[in-house]
Amino acid sequence: MRLATRITLVIAVAAAVVIAVAFIAMRFIPRHALLVTIGLAIPVVYWSAHIVVSRVDELHAVLGNALSAFRDGDFSLRLAVRGDRELAELKRLYNELADTVREDRRELNEKEILLDTILQRTPVAVALLNAADRVVYSNAAARQLLAAGDRLNDRLLADLVLIPPLRDAFDTNSDVIFNHDDETFHVSQRIFHLNTQRHRLVLIERLTPELRRQEISVWKKAIRVINHEINNTVAPISSLFHSARRAQEMPEHRHRLDEIYGLIEERLTFLRNFLDAYAQFARLPAPRKEKTSWSEVLDAVEALYAFKVEGSPDLVCNMDRGQMQQVMINLVKNAHESGGDPNAISVSIQRAGDECVVRICDRGRGMSEDVMRQALLPFYSTKPGGTGVGLALCNEIVEAHGGRMRIQGREGGGTVVTCAVPIV
Repeated sequence: MRLATRITLVIAVAAAVVIAVAFIAMRFIPRHALLVTIGLAIPVVYWSAHIVVSRVDELHAVLGNALSAFRDGDFSLRLAVRGDRELAELKRLYNELADTVREDRRELNEKEILLDTILQRTPVAVALLNAADRVVYSNAAARQLLAAGDRLNDRLLADLVLIPPLRDAFDTNSDVIFNHDDETFHVSQRIFHLNTQRHRLVLIERLTPELRRQEISVWKKAIRVINHEINNTVAPISSLFHSARRAQEMPEHRHRLDEIYGLIEERLTFLRNFLDAYAQFARLPAPRKEKTSWSEVLDAVEALYAFKVEGSPDLVCNMDRGQMQQVMINLVKNAHESGGDPNAISVSIQRAGDECVVRICDRGRGMSEDVMRQALLPFYSTKPGGTGVGLALCNEIVEAHGGRMRIQGREGGGTVVTCAVPIV
């Protein structure tokens, strides 16, 4: 029942009560006086009820139309500011509220259009997934990378045909860098809540063009470093040879010859080791594969560094034992140099289909996004005195075995390096 109808009924009941009281009062006052009073009271009551009902009915209509417009997202409705003061003030406040909301919505819509335009043109693949791993937003780069250009929104992640390393990256829910078909990718993932609902934002950056530019810069730096080290070694050797010649000509100084020749040999050994470290990356031979268990590979590493072995170390793969030992030595050494607890370092070996998956885990400092992007670059290093060959060499060896390597941050701190190589 409408509010105005209810008010009318209340006034009608009140009028009926007044008339009933009047009939009772007929016993005490003259009838003609009572009839005159009732005749005057009825129009007054009716007129008063009509005014009240009209105001309430207008107020109901105004509020009803205004709230319906807000519910439908229409903020263009304007109310004519007229009538009595209270009702006119209510209409004016509604118009101001509608103007404010409409302006806020317009600015928000413009920002959304601008943001979407930027995201659609960026080369970084951007995808937003809800708690059910359904894609709720994607840009052009994401549609091309994840769905070969087809529609991506409203599709479940499980229904997408993804390359194995990318599927693995989605499963980790963390930052990952991996190689595939001579391409390097960096996956960054963040969890946040949107309208109280859990969402995951995934950014996939194709690093190959940038890495090629950086690689040129790194090679230039490597040449400068090599030149610097050679000069720093050749100059002292030249001076030492001059000292040796003088000592040989002067019998009283010949006792120094052994010392001088020892210093020359020390500088030459340093230079040879330095150049060998750089040359090792360039002259990596093709792997000589044979049936080898991972326990045979890890035995040589355990003699140098302590770590826990998990999973199935007796799993046999077709691999070059010497090269794979070098991979494990480099990766476990890095784990020990990461600054974490040495007792937390582990090497896990597991079978996954036709592949063997080896994970080297630590609880060290981890890597920043910038370091992770460049971690596989030859000669890139953040360690004082580091050659920057280790990770790049490991990646080359794993890929030469038909496998792939990826680096990712570890939940709770640290780093996980994963090497997946074919069993056969």
